[in-house]
This record gives sequence, C-alpha cells and structure tokens, in this order.
Amino acid sequence: MRPITNPIARFFLHLGLWLVVLYSIVPFIWTLLNSFKTKVDANARIPRIFPEVLWRPLKNITNTNSPAPKIFFEPTIAAYTKVLLKSVPENAALIGYGLIAIIVALVLIGIFAKRIPLPTKAIYWSIAGIIALILWTIPMVIDTAEIYDNFLNTVIVCVGTVIVSVSIGALSGYGLARYSGLAGVVILLAAITFRSLPRMGFILPYFQMGQKSGLYDSFFLVIIALVAVNQPFTMQMLRTFFLNIPADIEEAAMIDGASRFGAFMRVVVPTMWPGIVATSLFTLLVSYHEFILVRILTQTNQTLTVAMAQFIGGVSVPGSIPRQSAAAVVSALPLVLVVLIFQKQFVKGLSAGAVKG
Repeated sequence: MRPITNPIARFFLHLGLWLVVLYSIVPFIWTLLNSFKTKVDANARIPRIFPEVLWRPLKNITNTNSPAPKIFFEPTIAAYTKVLLKSVPENAALIGYGLIAIIVALVLIGIFAKRIPLPTKAIYWSIAGIIALILWTIPMVIDTAEIYDNFLNTVIVCVGTVIVSVSIGALSGYGLARYSGLAGVVILLAAITFRSLPRMGFILPYFQMGQKSGLYDSFFLVIIALVAVNQPFTMQMLRTFFLNIPADIEEAAMIDGASRFGAFMRVVVPTMWPGIVATSLFTLLVSYHEFILVRILTQTNQTLTVAMAQFIGGVSVPGSIPRQSAAAVVSALPLVLVVLIFQKQFVKGLSAGAVKG
C-alpha cells in the first residue's frame, strides 16, 4: 500500500482520525470531570467544564476581580472518598499521595524496564509482587468500602483466567500450528462454532454444575466458565503467532538434545513472548468486562463490572452523578495502568501476528 502524499488528502485523513479519537475519549474525559464535581455542579443546567484552577491565571491576565463564570467548577475528591472508604482516616491525604506516587513510579519502571540494567522479567515480577503487597496491606491501614473487595475479586478472577486460558491456549495453538491434518481443521471449526455461541448457552450448564457440586459463588467456578468462553479465542490467536515462527529453530534445538516440550519452552515461547503478552491482554480485557456470567454464577464474590451496575442503576447511590463517575473511573484505572506498562509488548505482539504479503 502506497503512502498518501497529497496534502489535501492527508489533511482530511488526519482530521478524520482526530475526530475518531475525540469521539472515543470525550465520554471518559466528561466522566472524569464529573467525578471531581459536587452534586450541584454535576446537575447544573449550564455544563461546568473547566476546573476553577484554570480561571485564576485568566483572572490575573485580564486584571478582573469578577467571580469565575458558570462554566468553571471547584474540584473536590469527596466522590472518591465516599466510593473507596467507609471512614476517612486522619492522614488520608498523606496515604493518598503516597499511593499515587508509588503507582506512578511502578508505571514508569514498567514502561522503561528495558533501559534499567537489570533482567526485564525480574523487574516485572518485582512490580507484580509490590502490587500484591500493596493490595494486601491497604485494608489493614484504611477502612475500605465494598468496592475494594469487588476489585480484589476482579484481580483474582482475571489473573486466574489469564493464567489457565493462556497456558492451555499456548499448548493447543502450538499443536495446531505444527499439525496440518484433517483433525486440526475440525478442531478449529469447532472452536469457531463455540466462540460464536451466546453467553446464555454457557450459563445454565455451569449454574447447574455449581449448584450440584457446591462451587456456586466461588472463584473456581467463575474462572473455569470464563476459560471455557475465551479458550477458542486464545487458541486461534496463539496459533496465528506460532505459524509465523519457523519450525527449523525448534528442530535445531531437538537435534542438540532438547525434547519437544523443552524446545517449546526454551526456544519457541521466548521467541513469541510479545504474542503471548498481547493474547493475555485481550483475555484480561474480556474477563475484566464480563458481566452476565459473573452476575449469575456469583452472589457475594462479585467483580467490579457487576458492582458497577449498582451505581449506574441507582440502587445504592440514587441520583449521585459524581459518585457514579468516580466508581467508573476507579474501575477503568487498573486497565489503563496495565496497558501503559505492557504497551510495547502489546504492539509487538499485534505486529508479529499480522499477515505479511
């Protein structure tokens, strides 16, 4: 495909791309602004768009003493406090700033991990360990609200689903990529068929199985259900990545004495690691946003997506737009941080799995 050199065509192309970006990001920005408003500001007839801190420089430039126009609002974190905490500790500001500083530092370390003179895998494992330690100690220091328990449930379900689904998908995708018989085609067609089934086709069998086995409202039942739903996708996506890896490199490893599984773990997996990361992120997104399966298969161990329905539906916080917006931002923030940390591996994985002509 030849690049577009016409300046007029490039202008309209860039304009269209910027319009798509604005169309996608404006709703989240508006939700973010509403989360820092009071209930009066959020329900004002004239939309209050800008924080009042932006009015102060304009006030000094224009040399006016008039109050801020109605499009400005005074930001507050009261909505986040009500969503995240049952009671506010005396040193809440210090704890909050400390957590923000730690999160920013971990994100920066994850982004620039390759530039640090340490093994990259050790850096990522250290980041994961620090995050787990922080999540474990937060309830001991702060009286957290129920949404924090929902967040921990989400972490357990997503991590379990990604580990099991990607492990099975890597082995099955590798086998299908190296086997070209009729059985491989049948398995792929069966996977596509199961992938196209609606969620309701999976719910009733797993619900009955959970009721009879006593696994209802357990993480194990939710994880195996999500693995069953997402397994065809991970298998097909990883098979595409394995097809782009020449079989000669693993044959050379087996000639040197490695077994088939040893060549797979020591040669093939490191070669296509960006593809595994990209597949893991897609699986994480699907399991993180799953609603109907988690809603029916759990009663108390609910994830953030299910808990968010209470805020949006107005069951627990009727008419509180700032609290609803704060809950939405809190639920979206973990995914944003994960994508920021693994963005390079994600892009490499997508490009490695692209069709080359």
